[in-house]
Amino acid sequence: MRAVTSLLSDGIRFAFGTLTVLPVRVTRWDREAARAGMLCAPLAGLVVGLCAAAAGGALLLLGSGPLLAAVAGTAVPASSPGACTSTVSPTRPTAWAAANPPTRRLRVMKQSDIGPFGVITLLFVLLAQVAALFELYAAGWAHGAAGAAVPAVAARLALTLASRAGVPPARPEGLGAAVAGTVPAGATTAAALLVSVACAGAAGALLGPYAALHHAAAVLVALAAAHLLLRHCVRRFGGVTGDVFGGVAETAATAALVVLVLK
Repeated sequence: MRAVTSLLSDGIRFAFGTLTVLPVRVTRWDREAARAGMLCAPLAGLVVGLCAAAAGGALLLLGSGPLLAAVAGTAVPASSPGACTSTVSPTRPTAWAAANPPTRRLRVMKQSDIGPFGVITLLFVLLAQVAALFELYAAGWAHGAAGAAVPAVAARLALTLASRAGVPPARPEGLGAAVAGTVPAGATTAAALLVSVACAGAAGALLGPYAALHHAAAVLVALAAAHLLLRHCVRRFGGVTGDVFGGVAETAATAALVVLVLK
């Protein structure tokens, strides 16, 4: 029992220390801790999402409009990726060029410059997130709070699925190498079902039965979109990296928000 408790503690530390910017010290950096950490990833997303919801809600209470609340709700997750960087190196055209081998694409991804294509991609992603969250806050603070929290959870859940067995790392070092292939396929399925049901239950209690189905669908669509990007990245780069994880998380969050604004 003590061993299980210790592993759970190490997993939570791993999740918060690598997937958020919260000052949590990672005490173990082995495959067992990585497996537990990636299973705890949705919990880290929940904390980030609740912080985002609190920021947006606080601004509404202070008299701001839904647009400023949406900006705050988007800024909190965007500034809290941790080691799972959502940088734009995977969006550089050279990194995706079919003529380049995976080793060349990975070298491009390690470059610190961003390029105009990356800037445009990030701009449109953030605009889509702000626009969607604005619509949700305009419908009411509860819709906005759920819209801030659920996509953050879905984004980290997508990382759990991206760490499943059979997904290789693209490099022998970094976050991708630490977590790739650590989570058994059955555990990822169980995590997806558990988180989807939990999101549906919370949304249903806050907003009603239709909202429960709506938010569950948002989580599932987010995972599907993240899976498509992950499969493409593995095919292009030969595996996953921290940047790929960041792209997967942002894709999942954006897809969830888009679903939530569709009636």
